[in-house]
Amino acid sequence: MKRIARTLGALLLVCAMLLPLAGCSGGIDGGEVRVYNWGDYIDPAVIDLFEEETGISVVYDTFETNEDMYLKIKNSTGYTYDVAIPSDYMISKMLREEMLAPINFDNVPNFAGVDERFKNPDYDPTNAYTVPYTWGTVCIVYDPEQVKEPVTSWDILWDEDYARKIFMINSERDSIGIALMSLGYSLNSTNASELAEARQKLLDQKPLVLAYTGDDAKDKMIAREGAMAVIWSCDIGLIREEDDTLAYAIPETGTNIWYDSAVILKNSENKENAEAFINFLCRPDIAQLNADYLGALSPVVEAAEQQDDLIKNDPCANPSQEMMDKSEVFLMVDGAAELYSQIWTDVLAS
Repeated sequence: MKRIARTLGALLLVCAMLLPLAGCSGGIDGGEVRVYNWGDYIDPAVIDLFEEETGISVVYDTFETNEDMYLKIKNSTGYTYDVAIPSDYMISKMLREEMLAPINFDNVPNFAGVDERFKNPDYDPTNAYTVPYTWGTVCIVYDPEQVKEPVTSWDILWDEDYARKIFMINSERDSIGIALMSLGYSLNSTNASELAEARQKLLDQKPLVLAYTGDDAKDKMIAREGAMAVIWSCDIGLIREEDDTLAYAIPETGTNIWYDSAVILKNSENKENAEAFINFLCRPDIAQLNADYLGALSPVVEAAEQQDDLIKNDPCANPSQEMMDKSEVFLMVDGAAELYSQIWTDVLAS
């Protein structure tokens, strides 16, 4: 009911914001923009607002992992997307394979409002190809009625007391990264023996795992189908809308800090519309709508300043500098990518 109420409220907000422009009626025909984003990763009101204000139709599809997104774009022989929202390490891969188009920042003036911390990232050091969308952590959501002990270590995901009550994330980099961190290794390890240990660790965990989940982890935890789940911190806002009794934690040894950015595909057929869409996402009121929806801190300074204290003070959504220093960003695993894929295939097939 909360999510329905929020959706209705967002639609009323759309009309209120558009009354001076078009009385909640459609705009002129401005063509289309094809967007490929993570599931449940944008306030639906944002798309409605963009279409009404610009007359550009949004064709919107979703994916569950970076790898799914990459394969669909890489193997497409006909249909093309204009905008995608990949993560840091995948952007590096797509740039190396010349899959992205440089952005004309003259068409993205709202980029000026992005926090300087998020400009010129390692995965796009000249900031020619990306605009920050959001950022966060990998964390554990848990039911405090079932999990009485402090959640301070990744090892809790291997605790037999929670057999068949654990949801792991259906993502090779995230789950293998968690296994590596639990062993004290870098989540970017390319060492064959370390990866072999991580593989065995995940195989040992398999009987304890109820399911490997994606976007559905939120609903499963709200329904108390399990005791804990690995999630991305951007899911916290959606969970809290339905259930504010669940708890969240990052293990003391650190986690993955991730950054998702908007990019334009090299074969985009609507590049100027893509730039208009990206510019819209950076507008402070729109960035704040998205951040509120996700329960995340926006990379847009003005939007972040307006964010609710509940999010500003949440160590999962806004980790301390000490936690940032202990954590890692995913990098490309040159020379070990096939091994990562084989490990994940082995785990899922076991």
